[in-house]
Amino acid sequence: MSHSPPMNVKEKDSGRYRAPALEKGLEILELLAARSEGLSQSEIARALNRTVGEIFRMLNCLVERGYLSIQRPSDRYILTLKLFELANRNSPLEKMLGNALPAMRELAGSIEQSCHLGVIEGGHGVIVAQVDNPGHIGFAVRVGSVISLASTASGRVLLAFQTPEDRQRLMSRARSDGERLDLEAMARTLDAIRERGFEEMESTRIRGIRDISFPVLDHRSSAVAALTVPFIERLDASDREALARARGLLGRTAATLTASLGGRSGAAPG
Repeated sequence: MSHSPPMNVKEKDSGRYRAPALEKGLEILELLAARSEGLSQSEIARALNRTVGEIFRMLNCLVERGYLSIQRPSDRYILTLKLFELANRNSPLEKMLGNALPAMRELAGSIEQSCHLGVIEGGHGVIVAQVDNPGHIGFAVRVGSVISLASTASGRVLLAFQTPEDRQRLMSRARSDGERLDLEAMARTLDAIRERGFEEMESTRIRGIRDISFPVLDHRSSAVAALTVPFIERLDASDREALARARGLLGRTAATLTASLGGRSGAAPG
């Protein structure tokens, strides 16, 4: 009869098995990512509150695997481009779009409305994907369009689901770029959106369109994208029922995309 290895107290408290060697390697990589000038072996040990003996083998392994290199003659360890290369083999945006487009097509077909996906880029909102209403009539926002973060449903959702520091930085930039923005009033609006979980508002550009937008969240519950339906009222259908159905399916689609990215719904970023 086999038995699982006993967990120590820390493992029991955390509810998971720990991987000390992996944690040690990640600590080194994260430390050096913030120190472009590199650090010596003793400086790394001191910064991580570990002994030189604890990190010696790990440093050698990271050098052999190509994640670190040693600057001579100072003997400082610096990050190589290997992590960058690995990250670009599987671009987060490409991964998100690969998951999003089939789900967006299904959503557009189910509610007979178009939908689009927006992200933050360079302090503005940018539309990176769009799916047309498969019916005869529809409204669409062109891929590549730059949108206001403060005055659109997509932009407000992207702002609402950020850390307080990132939100403040983005709002300050929008103001410096010439947007008329009452920071206190906008903060109250964004708090309400975050509490509600989505934004719904009349379009500030096109009469007769009601924008509904939900966030796609990462593991910190910060918005990496906003999934939006510019809802057009149809005269041959119940507006109230169609709007409620579109809102529900849009929310479920955004939650599915969040889960596909390893994100967490239901908690505001801190």
